[in-house]
Amino acid sequence: MAEPAINADDRPIDNTPITTLDLPMTPVRDRNIPATAWIEAPPELLALADSLPPDAAGRTTFYKRRIGPWLLWRCGPAARANACYWAGHVEDLSRQFTFRLFPNATGRGTGPSGQTHDRFRDW
Repeated sequence: MAEPAINADDRPIDNTPITTLDLPMTPVRDRNIPATAWIEAPPELLALADSLPPDAAGRTTFYKRRIGPWLLWRCGPAARANACYWAGHVEDLSRQFTFRLFPNATGRGTGPSGQTHDRFRDW
């Protein structure tokens, strides 16, 4: 029987260096992979916390999953808080986009289509 998923805030941080090819395709449910462990991490991703207020909770950026050719990372809590998603194209990491979440449950970001969205799921 499979082990139950660990709450994201309770997952141990895995600082083991990891390459792009080794980033999991599906959500990581047993540990958190920080951006600092990703060997090819672009500077923009490593500085993602700088886009949040200095007193924002959860200022470490963690890997979330792949969505098609996109690598998805998040700095900050998943909902109702200051947070920022970063997506980079696996074949060209200079193709990158961010989506900001705010404490009032709103968000904003320009996605790969070039359109600005207010909901992450539409991005």
